[in-house]
Amino acid sequence: MIAFLGQGRMGAPMARRLVAAGHKVTTWRRGTGVSAAEAVDGAELVITMLSDPGAVREVLTAALPGLRAGATVVEMSTIGPEAVHELRALLPASVGLVDAPVLGSVGPATDGTLTVLAGGDLAGFREVLEVFGSVRELGPLGAGAAMKIAVMSALVPAQVLLAETFAYGAAHGVDRDALVGVLSGTPLGTLAERLRVPSAETRYSLAHAAKDLELGAWEGATMAAAARTRLQQARAAGLGERDLTAIADHTGESGASPVAGHAGESGSRPVARAVPLNVATIPATNGMYSHAVRAGDLLYVSGQAAFDEQGNIVGAGSMTAQAEHVFEVIARILADQGATFGDIAFIRTYLTDMDARAEYGAVRRRYITGTPPASTTVEVSKLFMPGLLLEVDLIVALPG
Repeated sequence: MIAFLGQGRMGAPMARRLVAAGHKVTTWRRGTGVSAAEAVDGAELVITMLSDPGAVREVLTAALPGLRAGATVVEMSTIGPEAVHELRALLPASVGLVDAPVLGSVGPATDGTLTVLAGGDLAGFREVLEVFGSVRELGPLGAGAAMKIAVMSALVPAQVLLAETFAYGAAHGVDRDALVGVLSGTPLGTLAERLRVPSAETRYSLAHAAKDLELGAWEGATMAAAARTRLQQARAAGLGERDLTAIADHTGESGASPVAGHAGESGSRPVARAVPLNVATIPATNGMYSHAVRAGDLLYVSGQAAFDEQGNIVGAGSMTAQAEHVFEVIARILADQGATFGDIAFIRTYLTDMDARAEYGAVRRRYITGTPPASTTVEVSKLFMPGLLLEVDLIVALPG
């Protein structure tokens, strides 16, 4: 039996391919009421296809009680080699681990034409991965994750470069179609054609592209760092859920200067001072607030509480369970803006019972390590939903 723990646009078509190939598959996604531990119970192979390192860590931690000895986890998300090795430390020694991120988007996932970049021992289940497309065995654990980040560190900046090329051309009277026609005779032709008209369908989101470059950041990677900044600006402007090709029009609108907000330069316009942000990987708001608002280099995070997509309390009656849920949600908001817990400048916590502060503090110290930020903790008589034990809001200093 195969357990598929996935979400987003890639998960559903990949799970369907496994079923069509004749495999018995149990699936898990947020909001179904089925726990990750229940989904993996009895599975010989557990496949994860999630949004980011924090989501993978959270889901596999929740799945631990259901993992059988001798099972193998195939991690197919894009999380980088460091996170893969952290998962190895998280999982029991009796559970195998392979990293196998993919190249390709929704279309290839549906057609079974993805490229699977595998690290680790595939003995006994390579044929399962071939359901998704061609499999390339690249070496020991972490090799597939490293290859995926290396490839994206070339492909994503190339598209940002073309977006800037289009912006330069527009500022100097060069027709975009004519420019793409000239570029078609160069090695950049295929990518230029892709950006000619930004896709209305999200195949590879701009937010995921920014996340991939953030995972691949290393000292000296000047071109990737510049592309990452461009994408972070576009994400802060609310384009995170658009296809990466939206960077072409965003760059044209914001002018040729890589520094956002310098009004008065040719082709530029002021950037909104306060940009609301709503992260797709956490429960949606009720429409009366945003998950966070970015203002310059500061991120103001709304009060986060322990409820799921249906508005149900998570971890009812347990301060530890609710605190863990809240900090995992915060981790995703931070990751969406390229930040970490070390970037928190101020944290404020509302508790319905100050006697439970030791339980809360034990969870908080697992996430906020080192020198703590400025902090306030207060007791309140009740929160906005009966059963909630805490709420946490933040001010974050975003990385430059």
